[in-house]
Amino acid sequence: MTVEREARDWLAAARTRLAEAPPQVRLERVGRVETVGDGVARVTGLPHTRLDELLEFEDGSLGLAMTIDAERIGCVLLSGGEGISAGSRVHGTGEIARIPVGEALLGRVISPVGAPLDDGPPIRAERLDPVERPAPGIVDRDLVTEPLLTGLTVIDAMIPLGRGQRQLIIGDRKTGKTSIAIDTMINQRDSDVICVYAAIGQKTSSVAHVIDAVRAHGALDRCVFLVGTADAAPGAQWIAPYAAATIAEYFRDRGRHALLVLDDLTKHAIVYRQLSLLLRKPPGREAYPGDVFYLHARLLERAAKMSEEAGGGSLTALPIAETQAENLTAYIPTNLISITDGQVYLEPKLFYEGQKPAVNVGLSVSRVGGATQARAIRSLADSLKLDYAQFLELEVFTRFGAMADERTVGKIAHGRRLRAVLAQPEYAPLPLSQQVALLLASAEGKLDTLPLEQVPAFREMLAERLTRERPRAAAEIDESGTLSDDSRAALTEVIDACLAELATPEGQEEAAKD
Repeated sequence: MTVEREARDWLAAARTRLAEAPPQVRLERVGRVETVGDGVARVTGLPHTRLDELLEFEDGSLGLAMTIDAERIGCVLLSGGEGISAGSRVHGTGEIARIPVGEALLGRVISPVGAPLDDGPPIRAERLDPVERPAPGIVDRDLVTEPLLTGLTVIDAMIPLGRGQRQLIIGDRKTGKTSIAIDTMINQRDSDVICVYAAIGQKTSSVAHVIDAVRAHGALDRCVFLVGTADAAPGAQWIAPYAAATIAEYFRDRGRHALLVLDDLTKHAIVYRQLSLLLRKPPGREAYPGDVFYLHARLLERAAKMSEEAGGGSLTALPIAETQAENLTAYIPTNLISITDGQVYLEPKLFYEGQKPAVNVGLSVSRVGGATQARAIRSLADSLKLDYAQFLELEVFTRFGAMADERTVGKIAHGRRLRAVLAQPEYAPLPLSQQVALLLASAEGKLDTLPLEQVPAFREMLAERLTRERPRAAAEIDESGTLSDDSRAALTEVIDACLAELATPEGQEEAAKD
């Protein structure tokens, strides 16, 4: 009797719980893997799946619906997918790809899906934002007028970069493209700019080199590194730049300033071509699918300077592209040149001659122009690009042994010293005050009589003396971005003192040691 009574009590309690429990309906969509391989899978049995929807496989791996037809779905895998095989179950999630955003990402290295790669604790994100987001509308944007200093004199003086601009860095392999981006990131160590670096299809060793350089010379705790290396799943490499843009937009939308480095979009286009061909998309020029232009246009349009009503923040994009044999007219380079607001072209010939950064100022341009240039530099660099281009032409002409008059010889001597001033070592971006001092010395012809081999020693001596003897004038230029008469006089005094010291036997001996 006791057992029967306990059974009746348990049954009554169960009925009470069932009566009190709210009714719930759970709809689960399940499909099957038809084929899988090379980072893509074909799925059947999910007719209601939408484009770019996340799919969850039986082993927990995630995929992204990339192509949809009446019978099957083409899916790109966001992880290795070793546990997926033909016949595996696939669940439709009804969700789109998202990435964690927030202050907790600063100083971290993460994957394109938000997983930590730096052996640190799990990411505690403020929220999850969609990887694909629409670009800001025209009414929400403002004019690009604030400078973003790279610390590289050749760029800040002749190809100025503004906050909210999209400036392409382009050149052949191993010409210093990534180095320019790293120097720009390092130069933000004393600014209010947050840096987001996206590695797309890069070697793990190359990414480690970038992180180590920023750790040693910059502010690592104000940078985010999103890494989709060459051995990552093609789908992860494909969404990497979009995920990085979403992270940068988090800071922009809060009225702050962000710098987005995309290294590089040529590899991104190649990955997209690979996925498209595997999923049987119709190929076009150079086997790229027809929407490859839209692939990068919708990404780079997200960079913008926002209006005051929209917060006043900015997102500056530095996409990197690789050319083959200096061919700027190839398909992907011409696409990117037409999308961006200018380009910095790195020439192999200059690189092999030892001119670093190897910037070809004739083929480089900033379509925003002097509107973003710091006024202190603008007052000294009005005719700098034209004078430098004329010098390069004259130098080539005199190499043929042509007779040159005294005026031409003077222009060539001035141009060679200007070229030496524009050369900079890696990972040593200059503050604005030191750039202005170098340009002032060159513009006033004070270096024309200085032996060419002493220009590097002059640069180092000028930086040391300016910091030690005229810190107030240097701070005024760095903070205000202007060159007052008092500051100009202070810089001239330091320049003359450096030249006088180098003219002494002791100074010449010290310069020879350097």
